[in-house]
Amino acid sequence: MSRYRGPRLRVIRRLGRLPSITQKIPKRNTRPGQHGTSRKKLTQFSYRLIEKQKLRFYYGISEKQLVRYIKEVQKAKGPTGQILLQKLEQRLDNIVYRLGWAPTLPSARQLVAHGHILVNKKRVNIPRYACILNDIIRVRDKDKIRNLIETTDLRKLPAHLSIRTENLTATINQRVDRSDILLPLNELLVIEYYSNRLSTRFQNNHYFSKNCVYIYIYYV
Repeated sequence: MSRYRGPRLRVIRRLGRLPSITQKIPKRNTRPGQHGTSRKKLTQFSYRLIEKQKLRFYYGISEKQLVRYIKEVQKAKGPTGQILLQKLEQRLDNIVYRLGWAPTLPSARQLVAHGHILVNKKRVNIPRYACILNDIIRVRDKDKIRNLIETTDLRKLPAHLSIRTENLTATINQRVDRSDILLPLNELLVIEYYSNRLSTRFQNNHYFSKNCVYIYIYYV
């Protein structure tokens, strides 16, 4: 599934407030669609799916990218849900948004993609670029871009970031703390969602490959 490019208010009406994708507030609180006003009892799968979608839309990543992150954190040592959020918070486009240099995450991704952000004095145009500790992030020396960023409202900085407003330079001081992540999310439900799906997919692939071997031996 590719990145979502449809109406963002529709996503907010379904999943709840997501300040990273838009600053607009929907006029209606009901779910989108013809049967949005009707109440429906949610299953355990629905709760996991909603939390997964909330995480995916908040950070603006595709389903394929999220699955790749899940596979990486499953191999790491420590709490899987916390490590997943830390990896997503270390994305360059998210850091630009958290610094207040862009009003939304899509606009922060556009700044990075157009080459207006430097990491350790090198231009980086990959929004998913993973920043590490002590990385120095700054805005490219271009008056038009700097004036645009200076007019953006500075939001409350998380503890792992520090910024110098006079030269628009930021530094990553420490690892991301869970309390500094603004998204109200139960990350354990996201891990459970993908644990069930990835294990089922592995079993199906193993069954298919095993049968293919049997068929090949039979015909040979």
